[in-house]
Amino acid sequence: MKFDLKGKDPQSKARAGVITTDHGTIETPIFMPVGTIGTVKGVHQRELKEDINPDIILSNTYHLYLRPHTEILEKAGGLHKFMNWDRNILTDSGGYQVYSLSANRKIKEEGVKFKSHIDGSYHFFTPENVMEIQRTIGADIIMAFDECTPYPCDYRYAKRSMHMTHRWLDRCITHLEKTPFKYDYSQAFFPIVQGSTYKDLRKQSAEFIASRNAVGNAIGGLSVGEPAEEMYAMTDVVCEILPEDKPRYLMGVGTPINILENIALGVDMFDCVMPTRNARNGMLFTAYGSINIKNKKWEDDFSPIDEMGITYVDTDYSKAYLRHLFTVNELLGKQIATIHNLGFYLWLTREARKHILAGDFREWKDKMVKQMNNRL
Repeated sequence: MKFDLKGKDPQSKARAGVITTDHGTIETPIFMPVGTIGTVKGVHQRELKEDINPDIILSNTYHLYLRPHTEILEKAGGLHKFMNWDRNILTDSGGYQVYSLSANRKIKEEGVKFKSHIDGSYHFFTPENVMEIQRTIGADIIMAFDECTPYPCDYRYAKRSMHMTHRWLDRCITHLEKTPFKYDYSQAFFPIVQGSTYKDLRKQSAEFIASRNAVGNAIGGLSVGEPAEEMYAMTDVVCEILPEDKPRYLMGVGTPINILENIALGVDMFDCVMPTRNARNGMLFTAYGSINIKNKKWEDDFSPIDEMGITYVDTDYSKAYLRHLFTVNELLGKQIATIHNLGFYLWLTREARKHILAGDFREWKDKMVKQMNNRL
């Protein structure tokens, strides 16, 4: 994997770059649609490629390990072939899923014992077997196994957890060094900065992660319930330390406003279930604010869903029609809303990139944040 910086915004820490892997180029800043179980929910791969058009999507190790199982993915020749996707894929290592299973898991130095949310069967994740699983899934970018701490989090717990994440990272690196690639392309490995919302821990973790000299680095354990100001403060501390010549990935973030504010702090890559999950609940994001399409006010509004026309659904269908689909619980409504929201998120990061390269990102970002903060 290669990362080239193409430009920086003079008024902020925002940057535009290009990541190159064996599956093509990724222009940053980038939003990665979440395809947890090998599918971006409700969207055909053709629509994903032609209408939403991301350079990279994300899938999840924990979910793919449980279903369809790694042996099926290996027989298929890896996730790219299994789901018929010829662009980049990043896999999250399962650390976040383990965090969200708090009632059904036991964390110790060796790894994590957890109970499947599907059938209650017990499984054990270690830094080593998670690297094996990600080799088999075959994503272009794979993540270190870490512990994601909850919010709020006791300082002593956050510190212990961070040190364990660091020890796990070294175990991941050691194991990867003796584990060859499974398919005919290489995989890039990103470690993850932890430390909850404690500035000194974040600083320590960022320094440790930077010292491992990976090709890219991630920031985890944010967007777990902390106020946005704390998220920005932690991101700022970490971006000051992580090397400038490597991509920085902020995991699980966030709203369109969160994304723009974190781009301004020097983040390059994002993922979040928000555009797809909110779409299925009738919440649409636009450049002028958010729309709850279920509200009665849209019942006889025959204007396009979004006059900006970022994807075909925006102008093919009216607000009144989309509201009707949600009212009768028609699956098509959820699909239309999903395509719209993902199209908007990709448009937003691509516009950000244009403004970074033009040198007026800060001014544009401030205007967009104000606009998008409205409820329409």
